[in-house]
Amino acid sequence: MLRTLLSVFLIGLIMLGVNAVPSFAAQSNDDANAIEKVRLKVAKMGVGDKAKVTVRMKNGTKIKGFVSQAGANEFTVRNNQTGDPTTIAYSDVLKVEANGGHSTARNLAIGIGIGVGAFLVVIAAVFASLND
Repeated sequence: MLRTLLSVFLIGLIMLGVNAVPSFAAQSNDDANAIEKVRLKVAKMGVGDKAKVTVRMKNGTKIKGFVSQAGANEFTVRNNQTGDPTTIAYSDVLKVEANGGHSTARNLAIGIGIGVGAFLVVIAAVFASLND
C-alpha cells in the first residue's frame, strides 16, 4: 500500500516538473498578449454611445464612459456626463470591462433573491423529509 502511494506521488511530481514553464521566459510575451487582449476587447465592443466601458488602469485609476475612437495604439473614452475625452494607450490598461449600464444595487438584489430562493427550497426539502 505504501509503495503504491509513493509511486503515485512520484508520478505526480514528475508530471508537474514536465509541465513547469520558466516564469522569466513567459513574462515578456505576457505584456504583448495582455495588450492584444485589450485591443481585441475594445474592437469587439465597438465605437459609439452603446460601447459603454469601465477601464481599470495600471496606476489604479478607473475611467468610465463610452469608446468614441479606437486606433492601433490607443483608444478614446468619453465621460457619459461631461463628454470629456480621455485618450488611453493600450499598454496602460490593466482591464477593460463592458459596462451594460446595470447598477450594483440591481445586481445585488438579484443575487439576494437567488439566495433567498435557494434557502426556501432547502427548507421545503427539510420539512418534506420530516413529514415522511
